[in-house]
Amino acid sequence: MRRFLRTGHDPARERLKRDLFQFNKSQPRRVSLQTVEHGFPHQPSALGYSPSLRILAIGTRSGAVKLYGAPGVEFMGLHRENNAVVQIHFLPGQCELVTLLDDNSLHLWSLKVKGGMSELQEEESFILRGPPGAAPSATQITEILPHSSRELLYLGTESGSVFVVQLPGFRTLDDRTISSDSVLQWLPEEARHRRVFEMVEALQEHPRDPNQILIGYSRGLVVVWDLQGSHVLYHFLSSQQLENASWQRDGSLIVTCHSDGSHCQWSVCSDSRSPEPLRSSIPYGPFPCKAITKIFWLTTRQGLPFTIFQGGMPRASYGDRHCISVVHNGQQTAFDFTSRIIDFTVLSEADPAAAFDDPYALVVLAEEELVVIDLQTVGWPQVQLPYLASLHCSAITCSHHVSNIPLKLWERVIAAGSRQNLHFSTMEWPIDGGTSLAPPPPQRDLLLTGHEDGTVRFWDASGVCLRLLYKLSTVKVFLTDTDPNENLSAQGEDEWPPLRKVGSFDPYSDDPRLGIQKIFLCKYSGYLAVAGTAGQVLVLELNDEAAEHAVEQAEADLLQDQEGYRWKGHERLAARPGPVCFEAGFQPFVLVQCQPPAVVTSLALHSEWRLVAFGTSHGFGLFDHQQRRQVFVKCTLHPSDQLALEGPLSRVKSLKKSLRQSFRRMRRSRVSGHKRRPGGPMGEAQAQAVSTKAERTGLQNMELAPVQRKIEARSAEDSFTGFVRTLYFADTYLRDSSRHCPSLWAGTNGGTVYAFSLRVPPAERRMDELVRAEQAKEIQLMHRAPVVGILVLDGHSVPLPEPLEVAHDLSKSPDMQGSHQLLVVSEEQFKVFTLPKVSAKLKLKLTALEGSRVRRVGVAHFGSCRAEDYGEHHLAVLTNLGDIQVVSMPLLKPQVRYSCIRREDVSGIASCVFTKYGQGFYLISPSEFERFSLSTKWLVEPRCLVDSTKTKNYNRPSNGNGTGPKRTSGQVRNSRSQSDGEEKKPGPVMEHALLNDEWVLKEIQSTLEGDRGSYSHRRSHRVAVGCGLGNGEGGS
Repeated sequence: MRRFLRTGHDPARERLKRDLFQFNKSQPRRVSLQTVEHGFPHQPSALGYSPSLRILAIGTRSGAVKLYGAPGVEFMGLHRENNAVVQIHFLPGQCELVTLLDDNSLHLWSLKVKGGMSELQEEESFILRGPPGAAPSATQITEILPHSSRELLYLGTESGSVFVVQLPGFRTLDDRTISSDSVLQWLPEEARHRRVFEMVEALQEHPRDPNQILIGYSRGLVVVWDLQGSHVLYHFLSSQQLENASWQRDGSLIVTCHSDGSHCQWSVCSDSRSPEPLRSSIPYGPFPCKAITKIFWLTTRQGLPFTIFQGGMPRASYGDRHCISVVHNGQQTAFDFTSRIIDFTVLSEADPAAAFDDPYALVVLAEEELVVIDLQTVGWPQVQLPYLASLHCSAITCSHHVSNIPLKLWERVIAAGSRQNLHFSTMEWPIDGGTSLAPPPPQRDLLLTGHEDGTVRFWDASGVCLRLLYKLSTVKVFLTDTDPNENLSAQGEDEWPPLRKVGSFDPYSDDPRLGIQKIFLCKYSGYLAVAGTAGQVLVLELNDEAAEHAVEQAEADLLQDQEGYRWKGHERLAARPGPVCFEAGFQPFVLVQCQPPAVVTSLALHSEWRLVAFGTSHGFGLFDHQQRRQVFVKCTLHPSDQLALEGPLSRVKSLKKSLRQSFRRMRRSRVSGHKRRPGGPMGEAQAQAVSTKAERTGLQNMELAPVQRKIEARSAEDSFTGFVRTLYFADTYLRDSSRHCPSLWAGTNGGTVYAFSLRVPPAERRMDELVRAEQAKEIQLMHRAPVVGILVLDGHSVPLPEPLEVAHDLSKSPDMQGSHQLLVVSEEQFKVFTLPKVSAKLKLKLTALEGSRVRRVGVAHFGSCRAEDYGEHHLAVLTNLGDIQVVSMPLLKPQVRYSCIRREDVSGIASCVFTKYGQGFYLISPSEFERFSLSTKWLVEPRCLVDSTKTKNYNRPSNGNGTGPKRTSGQVRNSRSQSDGEEKKPGPVMEHALLNDEWVLKEIQSTLEGDRGSYSHRRSHRVAVGCGLGNGEGGS
């Protein structure tokens, strides 16, 4: 009778819940109460930089504004309108910035200090209005100049007029408008006969005289306008269309760039009112070249200037390249990016009294990554990013989180990664504005991401900044078309243009079969298991030195020579024969190849027993990686599972028919008794009346839903029933209550749970005796719902500790005196069984809540924010509706429920990974992880302070291993966003992982019928979950 009892309201329990659970979700306009987004902003559209604050700003097409300073200093704001940010400009010497959206609206943002921390707030917005009857182009803003007076904005427009707006308040000063007619009257007669105006392309203040501004028009005219006298001081007329212009530091020279790939220098002096250019050059001529869209001419103490420009490449041969060229002291390099360049700026001397620019860093915002180049070091190397990492440099296919990493393993991983970073500059991070007030992370956490190109990246996920520590590549194990030692950026000295590949974004994979699908890391032993798309399972061990050895190979035939089955999917990867040279870090020593070579869908590693378990859509197997031998394989394929033999790509096509039929049945059930809508001219009105009548009839005939929704039984002949969803190792009572033994549990898509008892020899005889396995139990869930998690609770109803956790004194020994319990989580319900009898004890039907189905489940420890020594273990559950629920163990009582991810965001739900302490991550775009928290005790959020009143320090960044961070500063001359109008579709998110899960395939149809946008219409989220359960996908 206990399972039917319903307790009443318990005030004490409600108070305890408030001490344990707190749902934290990103609120972009209240930065002090947000978690953090890791990675690179999706679809960036604008770049801005403040030399005085040393803060970088990035705008996106979805209307987000993100500010970055020193590591840990991050802010985010979101415009009320979901319009693309076109330009970002900081007001000189202030904690304020202005953004321009593609709807021609201006927005003023400020960093205000509240409660000792800075917050980014939108103060006001403004739309420039023209005179009545004026064309829209008359006020379409193309350029923005924040004046050094800190009170005025000069707005260049498509009509050629420059409007003046006063701040704050956005009040238009009509009497100060610089119209094209007023400029025309000051030009000589020969210049008036040409159409010299059109739109304003450049708008800059004189670096020494605030009463003079430079105005550049697209037809080639550049004028220096006197603000006090309201007249033209100088004018320069080019025969080519103007793209951009900039001042030299002392104001004696103007540099312009043009549409034919040329740039010119014009002397600003009183001797000549219409001079010819001092120098004109086409860097990559004489053949036709693309436009140079932006240029910097920067002086140095050595006398030779830096010329830095975007574009200008030969149109025929290199017109599709995205390049920025740097020319200095006889050296010229065209940095070649793999994605379109949005904008760039150069960090240089920020002290206005300095005589030289002395640039030290080039900051480039590309569509898929941020690249910083050291201009002080010979060879101009890249600077390693402390944040804004390009997570999707190769498409992410899976994730795995590991909490509380031991210091020894942490240091070894960092040491291995440091050897991979020797090509980076030793310059300290130059964008270091603001002060991070966040406390140091209480522990060391790793986030591992698997990628389509066969790499695994190790990220420091302890704090606000997600920093790359180490990259593991599995390509060397296999024979591919590309030599892994090939240097794609290498180029001959005499080649022209002098291209050099930069950045890490590489969307192309040598072979999609290399994709990583599952990861499992043991933080105590240093063993790592990774599994891929073509059925490959690698076991790796951490080695501090480079080594050359052969990788032992074994084959696991999951079909067990059954007749009548023929694999129709991709072939296996060919392993590289003989010894292979591996760099320091994780080195593979065993390769297990599943046959057929289907995608590995589940993985588990037990480092104490030296066993690895793996599962596919055909079955699962157990491998002894110490003795390098197979223990057993189990085929779970049902005779009707023909789709499981077709591979992931054909599987999608095969599901189309069943998806279509399923949704047709659903529609028929919804409209049973309804009449078809009539056609013809009056069809719409008649259809509305018929629909209204049908709805009334349906309401009258509809029965009230029961308290819990009925779970429809699934046929054993449904497709993918043999799909192995989860694997779990446990030392528990399996055969009788007097003796516990090692065991392996496997759950399938058809609701079957297999339990194998294992005999693992003691350590002293481990290499002499074989590991034995025997099937002890087989549980068939009544409704055949897919099993997504398996967990064993000890006599105190506490989850069993991880392998080697007790040996390292990091966990209490499990209670082996009382009876153990088995918790099986299916998509539709939670069920607790007693062990070893496996009799049902408790259950909770999740489908009682709006048809929810479990997608991810993990065990999380929730500590109290009041009592240091009190905490509880609970299940954190993510459903197909995007909700997060916390369910108690072992009583299975729902504790809290929050909305987390949009239900239409199938990719975000599929990518979710749980941590061990009530946090989690999921992809909100192909390049960004959202971090969330359910715990009152564990919350990672940016807490920072930016104060413009502090004395500015103009020290330059040092090159070398300094003892502490040094403040640097920079100067930006024009942060105009460059966009060629190309639209980029969202990249693939968890592409292969989506093909692995049947529920994702079944939700594709509903996603397409509903809101398609997973990223562009999102708001920033701040949410939480726990750690992985049984399937090796969560945290550990």
